[in-house]
Amino acid sequence: MLILVGVLGSAWLPQSARAATDRIPVARIDGPIDLGVAPYLSRVLREAEEEGARAVIVEINTPGGRLDAVLQMREALLASPVRTIAFVNREAFSAGALIALASNEIYMAPGAVLGAATPVTGNGVQADEKTVSAVRGTFKATAETRHRDPLIAQAMVDPAVTVAGLPAGRLVTLTTADAAARGFIDGVAVDRAELLRVAGLTETTAEVAGISPAERLVRLLTLPGLGALLFGLGALLVVWSTVAGEVGVLTGLGIGALALFFWGHMLAGLAGWEGIALASLGILLVAAEVLVLPGFGIAGVLGGASLLGALVISVTSGDLPTGAAAERAIPSVLLAMATFIAGGGLLFWLLPATARRRGLVLQTASLAMITDGPGDEMPNPSAAAVRQGGIWRAVQLLTGEAARGEQSLAPDTRPSLLRARGRVLSVLRPGGFAQIGGERTDVITRGEVVPSGATVEVILDEGYRRVVRQIAPDEPEGESL
Repeated sequence: MLILVGVLGSAWLPQSARAATDRIPVARIDGPIDLGVAPYLSRVLREAEEEGARAVIVEINTPGGRLDAVLQMREALLASPVRTIAFVNREAFSAGALIALASNEIYMAPGAVLGAATPVTGNGVQADEKTVSAVRGTFKATAETRHRDPLIAQAMVDPAVTVAGLPAGRLVTLTTADAAARGFIDGVAVDRAELLRVAGLTETTAEVAGISPAERLVRLLTLPGLGALLFGLGALLVVWSTVAGEVGVLTGLGIGALALFFWGHMLAGLAGWEGIALASLGILLVAAEVLVLPGFGIAGVLGGASLLGALVISVTSGDLPTGAAAERAIPSVLLAMATFIAGGGLLFWLLPATARRRGLVLQTASLAMITDGPGDEMPNPSAAAVRQGGIWRAVQLLTGEAARGEQSLAPDTRPSLLRARGRVLSVLRPGGFAQIGGERTDVITRGEVVPSGATVEVILDEGYRRVVRQIAPDEPEGESL
């Protein structure tokens, strides 16, 4: 009866539970270690635990890679309750050596090598002493946790550490024979089949766990060049559509680019919600600078700093931008800034050609004299622009000149707004925006500051420039100056 119950019970066991006794997942760490490898290893370990696998084989053949990625992998290996077996199938240099050390057991193929783990910068130069000391301590702690010689582990990182019987003043790199002779590894295996046998995993099969499409996408999105392009382009499009007062395709593309950037970096363990919050704050501050506080001031500076801060902490795992972290961040920051500036220049070039946006850019390229009154001409267009609305308006003038030379654009076909009245949307200092005739309109005063919400009347409409004055809401219509 008991036998019958056992047979029936085994028949009803989930497939994963029955397979747990004969399937050994293999996580292949092959080639340079980038940010997409850490989520892959974490997933394999998590699935092995859920399936009740007897062990996980971490097959290593790598020259090394990113320090931030391998530190995530180390934590995943140390925290996993599943038996982890590192199989060094030819080479485990630098970051690969730390992965091997973090595993419960280490086996090496004949002719394999393990070690040479000093941290280097992007230029191949040895990192600063602070970074070397931190990595040396990490190797030591990992070796002690797995009951291996911590002195050899430290000597793999720092040539100043001396190990008896090994050359002094050189980084330690162990061959299979050296590692076996010193008891630093658990055994030697020619291939996976022999590894299963010597590791006591008989009646099992090794099955390589493939990289999922999402993990491949993460590896792509976290490439420094592509990530910086996505961030710079996304921030530009969102800021631009906000300034233009239109939510449409450009807004969607910008949000999509930023979402891809943060999604990839969050899955890679780099970005967090703080990066998203900083980026959102930066966009709001830049928009406030343009829409509410015309001119270049504190809001614009803080907005730009917030955007840069969001990018930096998203590519450096939240580290302060010093040492190796700064070197990783600098290329991404420069590329993102170049994308933002170049893209902004291109949009300014194209902007005057679109009729819907003529309210944002002055529709003359001859840079006609701007006057505050009869005889008060200001021949310098840049200086005039600064006086009439800050750097934003100066850029508009100069962009119009660059885009159109000395030729005037097609005349504005909209009806004149002369003597039309409206409500100020942003403080006029003296330039800003007002709601006139049901439309948001770029306006300017004769020099006075007009508060937001005040009633104004258009006293001069030149198509490309609308001059207003503040009036009382109940003031009767009269002659305009």
